[in-house]
Amino acid sequence: MHGEESSAAMSPKMMLSRFAILLLVSIGVGVAGGTTVLEAHQATAVGVFLAIIMGTLFFWSFRLAIAFLGLAVLICTNSLSVAQFVQSSALEVILFLVGMMIVVGALRDLGFFTWVVQLIVSMPNISGKKFIAVTAVASALLACAVDEVTSIIFISTLIFQVCDRLKLNPTPYILIAVLATNVGSAGTMMGNPVGIYIGTKGGLTFGDFMLWSFPLMLLALAVTIAFLLYCYRKDLRQFDINLQERLSRNLSLAPVVEVPYKRGLALLIFTIFAIASHHQLETLLGLGRNSVLLIAPLVCAGLVMILRPERARHYVEREVDWWTLLFFMLLFAIAGTLEHTHVDRVMADYFTQVCGGSPAILIPFILVTSAIGSAFVDNVIFVAAFCPVIEQLSVSVKAFPLWWALLFGACIGGNITMIGSTANIVALGMLEKKAPHQMGFFAWLKVGAVSALLACGVVWIGLTLTSPLMPDRPSKVGFDQLEKRFENKLVEIDAICAAINQVDGREEIRLTPPDGESEPVIVAIPEVPVAKMELAPGKRAIFRGLLTGDGTQGEAPTLRLQAATPVGKSK
Repeated sequence: MHGEESSAAMSPKMMLSRFAILLLVSIGVGVAGGTTVLEAHQATAVGVFLAIIMGTLFFWSFRLAIAFLGLAVLICTNSLSVAQFVQSSALEVILFLVGMMIVVGALRDLGFFTWVVQLIVSMPNISGKKFIAVTAVASALLACAVDEVTSIIFISTLIFQVCDRLKLNPTPYILIAVLATNVGSAGTMMGNPVGIYIGTKGGLTFGDFMLWSFPLMLLALAVTIAFLLYCYRKDLRQFDINLQERLSRNLSLAPVVEVPYKRGLALLIFTIFAIASHHQLETLLGLGRNSVLLIAPLVCAGLVMILRPERARHYVEREVDWWTLLFFMLLFAIAGTLEHTHVDRVMADYFTQVCGGSPAILIPFILVTSAIGSAFVDNVIFVAAFCPVIEQLSVSVKAFPLWWALLFGACIGGNITMIGSTANIVALGMLEKKAPHQMGFFAWLKVGAVSALLACGVVWIGLTLTSPLMPDRPSKVGFDQLEKRFENKLVEIDAICAAINQVDGREEIRLTPPDGESEPVIVAIPEVPVAKMELAPGKRAIFRGLLTGDGTQGEAPTLRLQAATPVGKSK
């Protein structure tokens, strides 16, 4: 992300030149796409989305206005309907973020963050390495529990307090904390807006994040901290020298005060428990996937406002960042146009042509692409555009590793540049008021890029090793999608049982499209007797199993059939 740039800081000539570039590039790309591989609505969707990206780069303070205008263009050109806008605006994600912001506001009121800071300050046998290692881990874990911005605000306050007493330059300590915060934000779906958005789009539960994402985050965090401790070893030695000098004069590192933290801690534990148990509650109550997850923060926020009625209006009006949330809602809707106009299919086909259908190539490609993109463009924008592509790729490839690659790339990529994440901007803004020597773009890039490269390398290895162990969820595949490459991909296919044959002593079923066409044909090899599946020639059913075949080479697909549900019966 970028800082809140004042329009007054730009001259009229500069504003006009940037606006002209924005229009020329977005319109030019739209026209070029419309005359080559895209149809009119697809070209319009691409042009508007590109304008949103360039708008955040050139006119950060006007990003919401540009989103308003872009939405108007899409609706007026019939590229997006009002119903599609409501469907794509991810209101469930917006409400989740509203609830979490209210809870975070209450935690701030109840002294929870002050208590965490006091715990760090009062560590026994403190040293430079111990202080910064604990601070970095606390930054990451706080980002997991609340969000990256809240985490870096309180950790930065602690760092400034300590560095001020030890007469140290806080810049390296702030950099270490913010890099750890960005890595930690990938640990759960609460750490970053892209986490809950990816979780919603990919159908991922809180348990999925804790099982697959959180351990990888810890490994990436360990590598990041080890690298940063080595980079700033001289500063840490100076920390120890100044600390010993201060202690020799019987002066404490910072005053320690008693903080009534128990209510805040109880609120945080209750909120995390409510979110963590959402899958079990949904199963028990027969609710849709992630329905309890998305309302859990609202329940906690509602209880907070009931128990603290005198602060309820403050929480809603001051703690909730309505400006950003409205921008997110419009952004998600505009990104949804890429899906409605099938631009996502065009992009997915392109990625498949470049990388093939192998997860071994797709995982590092998505990881690196999202990291580089998020280093210069708001990671929410990048993820919003990339999610439909992942959905298309996951039709023929196991989805879990691709979603995790996108998540980690978007979060870790924020470490590459100073403008890579909101946490970076907030920390640098605080640093400007405290430190006489500011960090330059290339000074940050030298450290941030290497740390991001190391963290992405760890994630790449981790995903490669764990992807065979990850579950696969069935993709609904139509006969028009059989030109892809499938490698034992779990699918559900709506088809007609055209014939049941005996071939070499085994049963084979010929499946044809449900519209009555005889081509193409899928050969299904049942893993259970056909008689148990109530199938007969001419019957239509939803066939579920592992699909294998390379449609790009004209190879007929084979389905290892696990179950068949006749159309009209519940599964």
